[in-house]
Amino acid sequence: MASSLRRNPFICILIIRQNPIFKKYKFNIQLPTTNYKLQTVKLQTSMPNDLLYQIALTLIPNIGAVQAKILIGHFADAESVFKAKTKQLSAIENIGEVRASSIKEFTDFTQAEEEIEFIEKYKIQPLFINDKNYPQRLLKCYDAPTLLYYRGTADLNHSKIIGIIGTRSHTDYGRQVTEKLVSDLQEQNILIVSGLAFGVDAIAHKAALQNNLPTVGVLAHGLDTIYPSQHKGLAKEMLQTGGLLTEFMRNTKPDKHNFPKRNRIVAGMCDAVIVAETAIKGGSMITAELAYNYNRDVFVFPGKITDSKSSGCNYLIKHNRATLLTDAEQLMQNLGWQQKKSNPKTQRELFIDLSRDEKIIVDILNEKDSIHIDELFLKSGLSSSAIAASMLNLELQGLINSLPGKMIRLA
Repeated sequence: MASSLRRNPFICILIIRQNPIFKKYKFNIQLPTTNYKLQTVKLQTSMPNDLLYQIALTLIPNIGAVQAKILIGHFADAESVFKAKTKQLSAIENIGEVRASSIKEFTDFTQAEEEIEFIEKYKIQPLFINDKNYPQRLLKCYDAPTLLYYRGTADLNHSKIIGIIGTRSHTDYGRQVTEKLVSDLQEQNILIVSGLAFGVDAIAHKAALQNNLPTVGVLAHGLDTIYPSQHKGLAKEMLQTGGLLTEFMRNTKPDKHNFPKRNRIVAGMCDAVIVAETAIKGGSMITAELAYNYNRDVFVFPGKITDSKSSGCNYLIKHNRATLLTDAEQLMQNLGWQQKKSNPKTQRELFIDLSRDEKIIVDILNEKDSIHIDELFLKSGLSSSAIAASMLNLELQGLINSLPGKMIRLA
């Protein structure tokens, strides 16, 4: 800029400071007293403006993930939230005057600027809630994180994602069922998600790597460290074919209250969560409950009633919070992930003796891999009693399967 002024002393540079990063700089330009020509020049910066506001949105007091989701739904982008007037903000449901004031009073962008420097230095991928690469399954959760930080190569919107979780102090049984499950899923092209903790989490990650399956570890801290530190080597290996994911900024310690937040990401980004082994209390029970409330399928391996390490699994089965799981084949079948064996001629022969109502149901199921019972009721036009009777006959003949969540599919 100085060289430009030297070349033409009769040009006034007007600096447009629309970006909050310019607030901490002072510019002192002395103008000549003679006539001059006024030009407007906008300073350029390599710092992504959108990302600056996105990170800042997560730093505003009184604005959590739920409120941020509401704001983005209203304004479409983070910058517009900061530029909105107080009256506009306070009029939004669940925002109000207090939160609107918190937004308008926020001016400290320094932490966001420093986070961007860290992101650029270590090639971290920030995923804002409206980013196409953001885990889309998470968007169905009311408290989805506003911003995620990701390092890795795995697709977070993989077609098949399961979470495998369990106790840190596992038994040989817990290790065996976890390793066998992952090994039996080797050919199924499934993304394995867990929390990179001691015990079942680490076993699941290692088994995935051994069986050439992508695996992602969800962290309860920033990407500038690994906890536990003993898993640094494992984490480094996971970055090659999987990845590390967190909603926490750098310098965030793995404090106790961060783990439930981490658990909700594990529960929300998966199609199903499998609990290999857990006591009646602990993080795995929290994750299982979150998954259940998010309408995810929850499976557990049963254990001895005298074994405290399996008491949590047995509890979930007893109280209908999870489906008892025995092997990978059952998991694939319940989730509707088994490859269909095409044999149209055999199918046509099987359908010859179907009743009118049964034929209607089968025709609908032929159009989709699986369907919810409510949708089947609407599409068929049949009464609930007719559907119930027809489905019973079809299931007895081995032509349909009932899946968790009131889903139905052809066998």
